[in-house]
Amino acid sequence: MSSEIDGPVQGAEAERLRRWRLALGGEPGADGTGVGLSGNDAGVDAALAALYRSSEGQQSGGRSAGLGASAPSMARWLGDIRRYFPSTVVQVMQTDAIERLNLTRLLLEPEMLEAVEPDVHLVGTLLSLNRAMPEKTKQTARQVVRAVVEQVEKRIAQRTRTAITGALNRSARISRPRHADIDWNRTIKANLKHYQAEYSTIVPERLVGYGRKIRSVQRDIVLCVDQSGSMAASVVYSSIFAAVLASMRSVRTSLVVFDTAVVDLTPQLQDPVEVLFGTQLGGGTDINRAIAYGQTLITRPRDSIFVLISDLYEGGVRDEMLRRVAAMLAAGVQVIVLLALSDEGAPAYDRDNAAALAALGVPAFACSPDAFPDLIAAAIERRPLPVPAA
Repeated sequence: MSSEIDGPVQGAEAERLRRWRLALGGEPGADGTGVGLSGNDAGVDAALAALYRSSEGQQSGGRSAGLGASAPSMARWLGDIRRYFPSTVVQVMQTDAIERLNLTRLLLEPEMLEAVEPDVHLVGTLLSLNRAMPEKTKQTARQVVRAVVEQVEKRIAQRTRTAITGALNRSARISRPRHADIDWNRTIKANLKHYQAEYSTIVPERLVGYGRKIRSVQRDIVLCVDQSGSMAASVVYSSIFAAVLASMRSVRTSLVVFDTAVVDLTPQLQDPVEVLFGTQLGGGTDINRAIAYGQTLITRPRDSIFVLISDLYEGGVRDEMLRRVAAMLAAGVQVIVLLALSDEGAPAYDRDNAAALAALGVPAFACSPDAFPDLIAAAIERRPLPVPAA
């Protein structure tokens, strides 16, 4: 990057002033730096000004560029930020542009979608616009969504399958295994007291191993996902996880999404893109109704894991919701409540309902996508769940 410096300022001081000029975004002389911009610096400043300008900045001579109200100008701006900034910064700026400038309408234009950097937050926005999207745009939108789905699947699929398979194998461990099924590491640890120094060996009095691979379904997993607007990222991640789990023969996976109505998307799990376009972000919340439907999917309580993903802002019958959770627990179902399944940090949630669930023995907490496979593995083995510190 190059810059034009007024006066005899050089070296480290010049770089410091150049950075201040980019941060302040004022005209030369107005911000006290005396620094003018050219080349890439000018392009970076213009891209930032187009998004982060304000009426106060315009009146005081600050940043005064804009994105306008047309898809072509927005597409050019998207091209500029991809040129000047890394992908992670581009995604943040796209999200800010949609929120600050109310540009959701432009996402209905195919040329606009072709210019964006696909990410989970953009997918959430597209899903919220799904019903209003013209047919000419839907194919492009599906391509954007598929790019994100493939990106996330690449990140989580193998780890999920490995964690779940390992947990199922460990839960099937037997004390009289066939030779090919012996877990030698655990067998050695279990028999260290029988070490024979004179022979430099261990007498394996007790063998520890895995049962032979079972091809039948060993666990039923029901994902019950709140699709209110605040849960957009969680809907995306949980849909992809559900598709990955559904590809495993050893678990039977169901995916239910809900607002005030309940939709069973299990038949679409072979294609997570179809699953996502089957959701409808926004609207109210009836957790009790969703749990009631989820209960009908549980036929083997002691081999079932019920995962409720919701911020717990209940619009239905709260006492009935808690009664249903207590009934599942009494029947032997493993119940997990996630306030969010995303990378967005601490979510907003209904603290009274979270406390009531904790009193039943079901702590409610947020979970990142990277931690989710280990969480399900712990549930399969009925180990204590890795609940993050509050």
